[in-house]
Amino acid sequence: MNSKIVLVLLLAVATFIACSREQSQQMPETDQAMNKPTDSMSGVQKALAVIQPTKNNKVSGTVTFTKEPGGIKVVANLKGLKPGKHGFHIHQWGDCSASDGTSAGGHFNPENQNHGAPTDSVRHVGDLGNIVADDNGVGYYERVDSVISFTGAHSIIGRGIIIHEGEDDLHSQPMGNAGARVGCGVIGIAAHGD
Repeated sequence: MNSKIVLVLLLAVATFIACSREQSQQMPETDQAMNKPTDSMSGVQKALAVIQPTKNNKVSGTVTFTKEPGGIKVVANLKGLKPGKHGFHIHQWGDCSASDGTSAGGHFNPENQNHGAPTDSVRHVGDLGNIVADDNGVGYYERVDSVISFTGAHSIIGRGIIIHEGEDDLHSQPMGNAGARVGCGVIGIAAHGD
């Protein structure tokens, strides 16, 4: 290759790198802040997910998450379930666009732990166990969870919540062998404190 062409290419690359650095240093503070963790979620007091059925299912209802001194109180009110236990988990993505709910990804597991019961010391952050439906298909769940959060690495804001067709056995890897996804919702902020 001609030495003049090599020199021109090297100068072009050096100029590009210098311009890129200059632009990143001049980036407005708001753009830089988007790349750093913030405390904007620290005032969240309550979150809500509205559950919609996946294709060929009838599950609907709400799941609320309320900040309490001991953690986050989770309350689910669902209908349209088959009687019995149903796996109930927070999933990685707040995306219910796939007809079978798979767009929500796997269980929310930022610590890369094994699946377990919500009371286990080793569990996915998103492991909430089972919701039990009565003979009328109505399910209710209530417990305070000390692992999930509205801030930091365990934040559930913007994530998905999935209701499964079957029971979570609380030990099978990677997701408790709970079967198909019959309901899906996205967790959003419902109340923000001062």
